[in-house]
Amino acid sequence: MDFIVAGFIKALELLISGDSSTWTAVWATLKVSTCSMLLSIGAGLPCGFLLGYFDFKGKKHLRTILDTMLALPTVFIGLAVYAIISRQGPLGDFGLLFTLTGIAIGQTILAFPIVTAITASTIENIDHDLKLTLVTLGAGKRHIVTTCLWEVRYGILAAAVTAYGRVLTEVGISMMVGGNIKYHTRTITTAIALETNKGLFADGIALGLVLIMIAFIVNLSLSFLRKQ
Repeated sequence: MDFIVAGFIKALELLISGDSSTWTAVWATLKVSTCSMLLSIGAGLPCGFLLGYFDFKGKKHLRTILDTMLALPTVFIGLAVYAIISRQGPLGDFGLLFTLTGIAIGQTILAFPIVTAITASTIENIDHDLKLTLVTLGAGKRHIVTTCLWEVRYGILAAAVTAYGRVLTEVGISMMVGGNIKYHTRTITTAIALETNKGLFADGIALGLVLIMIAFIVNLSLSFLRKQ
């Protein structure tokens, strides 16, 4: 029990003193998670709107594929991205392997179905009378889209926050694609795994405390949005 208490004390010292290896991992995590969240919103928002607003042939099959993507293990996504951006892969010439950009690509794939599924569900729950009213009043397609998106703005924000929380805590993609390189591609989750295996319990706790604090803020935001 003493080593746990000592670990917490040392962890606070590392955070307060501004330990470079600790805070580099924190900033790398925030940078890549934010980037992947924004990319997933850019791709998932229009796809989710189309899937939720329109009825077309094969829609149920697309929803089944989307639901399957929600359950994809991060290790599998990391393996797939690794194969694509490695030297032997089709994107090998871009030098994306073992970079934050490569991690962001993998995390975007992870977050995309989350944003798409939540957006589609919120669009489907829009009051049908609103759609009929807009069409009856002769609203253009752009006005219909912007009005519907405004009506479900809290649902879209919830999708963004949920996606951010998912990519923030993943470890498989960051480990396989990023390589866990110190001061370069090491994130909070990969650093926790490494430092704990090395017996540096305090370093792992320090990063864990930061991760818990960020996750708490994310979940608090999500709880607030769900009440709106």
